[in-house]
Amino acid sequence: MIDSELRNFYKLSLAERRRRLAVVAGLTDAELRVLSGERGLSGEQADRMVENALGVIAMPLGLCANLKLDGADRLVAMATEEPSVVAAASHGAKLLRAGGGLTSETSPPHMIGQVQLLDVPDAESASAAILGARAELLAAANEGHERLRAAGGGALDVEVHHLPRIEADDPVGAMLVVHLVVDVRDAMGANVVNAMCERLAARLAALTGGRVRLRILSNLSDRRRVVVSGAVPFTALEGKGCTCPEELARGIEEASVFAERDPYRAATHNKGIMNGVDAVLCAFGQDWRAVEAGAHAFAARGGRYTALARWRVRDGALHGRLELPMAVGIVGGIARVHPTVRVAMRLARVESAAELGALTAAVGLAQNLSALRALAAEGIQKGHMGLHARNVAVEAGAVGDEVALVAEAIAEAGTINVDAAREILRLRRCAA
Repeated sequence: MIDSELRNFYKLSLAERRRRLAVVAGLTDAELRVLSGERGLSGEQADRMVENALGVIAMPLGLCANLKLDGADRLVAMATEEPSVVAAASHGAKLLRAGGGLTSETSPPHMIGQVQLLDVPDAESASAAILGARAELLAAANEGHERLRAAGGGALDVEVHHLPRIEADDPVGAMLVVHLVVDVRDAMGANVVNAMCERLAARLAALTGGRVRLRILSNLSDRRRVVVSGAVPFTALEGKGCTCPEELARGIEEASVFAERDPYRAATHNKGIMNGVDAVLCAFGQDWRAVEAGAHAFAARGGRYTALARWRVRDGALHGRLELPMAVGIVGGIARVHPTVRVAMRLARVESAAELGALTAAVGLAQNLSALRALAAEGIQKGHMGLHARNVAVEAGAVGDEVALVAEAIAEAGTINVDAAREILRLRRCAA
């Protein structure tokens, strides 16, 4: 049984954190060397992954502590360069832990492939022909995907959508778009869905008398969603600029409603969520760009861009809920070949794509909570710039113990810039 409540974990040295994690999660020496970067992705592996490979680029890998999801403690790796993200996610998870942790609901892993048909002479007859050939089309789509079918997945349905001109100067006539709904099981699904769409293209052209253009997966995976929710007791909100927890909870609720009503605020609200989501996806070797695109499209699904996460005060607590499209996979891609991704999977005890999606969304909601708490209490800059001060200290030339000392000094003085850091570093070294 893993305990994710790693008290004072951030106060440990890098080596001490690895040793503690090894004990808590049962990691081997080889896995620790992967986390340290000694045995991470090699240039040779990179050369097999991308065209024109030159090497690899390292990114800080942190750990979201305190997370409790569906009654179980989880340790979730996060890859990000932004100083405050891991700290914020861990703090938000701690607040939600005080209310019993988060719960999740996931929909089936259904993805949509699209086939675009142009110059269709009779749209109504074409639609009827496609739907009449539904069984034939599904059988053709599933051909060659025996393993997916054996796992309970495969092409499930065919839909037809009419897209007329939307503006007077629209240069393209009306089109039909066929949606192929596919259960992709534990895969992200892009490759299998794209292959199925390609396979159906010629038959759809023959059925409709039209001309096929695009055939590709949609990244608006709104049939493959995850919902996470949790509550924070008022008492857990005490401290860090808060003298009245209930008032702070009301402030977070007011900030949430601001984002729900206003797209300018919603963009920043959702960006904070994706700070956590993207960091998890990067650490787990996922297509974070696809999830990001789907999330923002989902936020505008009602015709107005709005908040993905919502917070409400009721029954003596602050309640949060986040719903996201979540196209992730644990088979195929780099999930099985990237050494760091494999360790991240083992660390989090991930056994299905649904679990990974729920963990990712949970970190996103924790991240959002922490950001809103800071905004409604002491302001976002204090904590964020305090962490940024360490980067400034390093840029100024601080090494070893000097980094923390210089960072603390410029943060307290409110002069978080390289010139101030260099002056403090000069004075410290002269006094030594």
